Amino acid sequence: MSTTPLPAKASLSQLRASAKDLRRAVGKQRPDAIERVRRHHPSYDGNAAGFTLRDAQLTIAREYGLANWPELMEKVATELVEGRELHRYFGVELNNETWDLLDEIDETSPLADQERLLYGAYAACLHWLEAGNEANHARGEHLIARVALRIGRVETGLHHARRCLELVQTYPDRMGDWDEPFAREALARALAANGQPGAARAELDRVRELAGHIAREGDRKVLLEELAKGPWFGLTP
Repeated sequence: MSTTPLPAKASLSQLRASAKDLRRAVGKQRPDAIERVRRHHPSYDGNAAGFTLRDAQLTIAREYGLANWPELMEKVATELVEGRELHRYFGVELNNETWDLLDEIDETSPLADQERLLYGAYAACLHWLEAGNEANHARGEHLIARVALRIGRVETGLHHARRCLELVQTYPDRMGDWDEPFAREALARALAANGQPGAARAELDRVRELAGHIAREGDRKVLLEELAKGPWFGLTP
């Protein structure tokens, strides 16, 4: 199996975009994309509909001669940055990758996939504890809460949602105007998942109130788009 040399100034964000492009191309059954996958993916069965983002990432890692996507991420990172910047780099990349995979993995997914998603969220938060501030910490807690709820770890989700809101309220000068509504969005989901619909509804109402105070339309749009996504555990957003 031939491999492609990694570009001298490889960017993981570009590689991630390439993986998304490959996934779309396979979904459209483009012959060139399917041939790439057949050459480099060790267990591709020809099912275009079941070809996931993780499959695309694995294919690209193998194209560059690496065993898997984490190895590719580590290679690119260590060639670019060191020390504190390395923590920042991994914080960003693990955060983005976890959000990318969040819609694909849930409590019905294989346990290994669930664990990888959850540990990715924890790892992102840990790196931000080394390289970021309280706002980065709060956002890491939010991601952990969302992942935990997605894979059915409802008590874990509630714990981290509460910690997220605690950080937002303790360090308001470090936060953006969208941090509190996002914190309460996670808490609303967690409360609903833990059988507290009244408290969940109160948090969700507060989210909608705070959304009107977000200055940038783009940030407000991201919040509203996130509210439209499940699971809501019986609560109507």
